[in-house]
Amino acid sequence: MELALHWQSRHARHIDRSFFERINLWRDFFPGDMAACLAQARVGEPVSCAVSADDLAGPHEPGLVRTLRRAQFHPARPGLEALVPVTGRFYPRNFLRDLPDFYPEDRRPFRCLSSGNETLTADFNHPFAGFPATLHAQLLDVLGEKQERGGRCNDLAGGIIDNGPGMQAALANGDTDFFAGEPFVRMDPRPDLQFYREPRLVQHLDRAALADISRIYGEFMQPGMRVLDLMSSWVSHLPGKTAGLEVTGLGLNQEELERNPVLNNRLVHDLNADPRLPFENASFDAAICTVSVEYLIRPIEVIREVARVLRPGAPLVVTFSDRWFPTKVITLWTELHPFERIGLVIDYFRLAGGFTDLASISIRGRPRPADDAHAAQRSHADPVFAVSGVRRDDSTA
Repeated sequence: MELALHWQSRHARHIDRSFFERINLWRDFFPGDMAACLAQARVGEPVSCAVSADDLAGPHEPGLVRTLRRAQFHPARPGLEALVPVTGRFYPRNFLRDLPDFYPEDRRPFRCLSSGNETLTADFNHPFAGFPATLHAQLLDVLGEKQERGGRCNDLAGGIIDNGPGMQAALANGDTDFFAGEPFVRMDPRPDLQFYREPRLVQHLDRAALADISRIYGEFMQPGMRVLDLMSSWVSHLPGKTAGLEVTGLGLNQEELERNPVLNNRLVHDLNADPRLPFENASFDAAICTVSVEYLIRPIEVIREVARVLRPGAPLVVTFSDRWFPTKVITLWTELHPFERIGLVIDYFRLAGGFTDLASISIRGRPRPADDAHAAQRSHADPVFAVSGVRRDDSTA
């Protein structure tokens, strides 16, 4: 399996050209041949570099898969004492006790491979261990020695793979049990049409994140496409440069839909009350769902319906971030690491059937716009995650 990381480092602004002339030194900080690729790049030029399975997180070590006593899983955090480990899910290491290399602050993830009444099998390998990758980077600027502004050397390989890449990978044997317990319970069980009785004319993400979503959608759009905008609102986030789209918006508030200038057709429909889509088979050339999948209580049924109304070869693109309405988000979503959410949405596609070429994108670490209302609280832009699939041609299956 190959994972592509779209990465852009702000610290590239602080790297003097003379450093690249000492390329052997920089090999310690850039994975694979990225240092050599950047050394030859011009400012603004994107570069790509293949990285072997061992260069980012090392090989997958069988010795780091251990069988523990079930009683060693003992979260010390208030409110989590009764937490039960679930097959395929990730947990911080400080949820375990009585390990030789344990320390209370260790929040590196481990994966639960199996869990019974007496034993627990835990994989302590990095989630990315054993996976090759293709890294995409861009040289933002080259500063002379006198222009140095406090840049520092970083373990850039570690920076690329920190915080969970690889968690979206399926288990080698079996499925992740995302659906144990009551995963689709919400704090506010009222019908969504009641919650959205009044229009909510707000932007849910910052400007940089919204631009990233538009760019992602732009990769899938062609002029003249018939597009289904699921769970639509007053903005669709489709790229403006794609002309001639015929967009049908399906949402929860008529006023929001009326304010959306991209929509050609508008329909109020609560997918949580009725996941069936009121469209004929193969009615659309593409479908999108923007920062809303976390509210679906019957997501597999909805995605199965999307497959029905898409023509063969048509994409479905689902984007999301780490912000939501707390009272309406499903409980499972709040319990997952961001990269586990990618794995969950991929499972939605897989279990719904009808899709092939499943893929994911994650964009993190971009600078937050300086004039953003939350710039003082969050230095980075909201992360953007995307999962896509292509409607399978059942006639050739």
